[in-house]
Amino acid sequence: MSHSLRRHRITLSALPLLVVLGCSRTEAPEQPPAATAPAAIESVSIMTFNVENLFDNVDDPGKIDETYLPITAKQNETHIAACNEIEVESWRNQCLTLDWSDATIEHKLGAVADTIKQIDNGRGPDIIAFQEIENAAILDRLSFDYLREANYGPAILIEGQDNRGIDVAFLSRLPLTEPPLLHPLTFDDYPERQGDTRGVLQATFLLPDGALLTGFSVHFPAPFHPPAMREVAYRHLNTLRDALPAEHNVFAAGDFNTTSSEDGELGMLQRFVRPHWSVAHDQCEACRGTHYYARDDSWSFLDMILYAPPRGGKTTWRIRADSVRIANRNPEQVENPGIPLRYNAAERAGVSDHWPLVISIEPTKKQ
Repeated sequence: MSHSLRRHRITLSALPLLVVLGCSRTEAPEQPPAATAPAAIESVSIMTFNVENLFDNVDDPGKIDETYLPITAKQNETHIAACNEIEVESWRNQCLTLDWSDATIEHKLGAVADTIKQIDNGRGPDIIAFQEIENAAILDRLSFDYLREANYGPAILIEGQDNRGIDVAFLSRLPLTEPPLLHPLTFDDYPERQGDTRGVLQATFLLPDGALLTGFSVHFPAPFHPPAMREVAYRHLNTLRDALPAEHNVFAAGDFNTTSSEDGELGMLQRFVRPHWSVAHDQCEACRGTHYYARDDSWSFLDMILYAPPRGGKTTWRIRADSVRIANRNPEQVENPGIPLRYNAAERAGVSDHWPLVISIEPTKKQ
């Protein structure tokens, strides 16, 4: 990918994208606000949730999404030949046999919604940073059909560069104050891996007291990619944070794909995170992790929420110390040994191979 980035116009209708070359970042015009921020709220809850392949079942040209089609659409030579090109046997079999039917999508959306609604007495968190969302349309279905009572606004999502079409996104009850931006990641040393990466989505929300909260939804390169790619991603995120106006409260939430073993060996968080951010799960001694690796029986915080107060004055909002928790009380998302139950379309079971992480932020007491 060249250093010329794209500017995308996104709407809730199926309008074509407006592409302008030579911009320094990808930008979408302002969307309708989710709601008016109520002054009575004393805290704001934030969730990060990798929902594991939330796809529709329409084949998008230019994206490798053939696995997520109804079985009736897979009975042709073209599809079978494309699947047989996949080297990993389990992925190849999924491409050939997975029935991503309308009923499957409805069940998946319901399971994701039930997981979200375990927070804040069924209302769900105020802001959700998502990973592995195919497009705005499927996220709008989740918001308006399955989470209607939560009163979220439309999907905040800008189409990115990932070959499979999975994107980062937000849902929020708090209003946007400016158009969201997508900051693509560029890996000059690994151009052949560029298509298996996602950009950083930036959105700024209005807090109840009028302060500004800028969020970054991230999905860093997967662990099978070289650690140097994740180092690039961390540096990029920190640069974006430092470029914000000093009065902004800032959080970054998502799937950082840094395993506990990699962090132990390379000190990723100590080098790139803790000098710049508060790490939410550092405040949760009972939290083991959000993702379980069966092959070495280990837990990792692949999913993190990072927080930074304003740099230009006294802190206005902070993480509430007792608020950090893993959202894993929906029985459908838990396998018997107490690990995340990834989604199984054939059995209509599970939710995701990641557990959501949730925090609340609160204003500091005025002197």
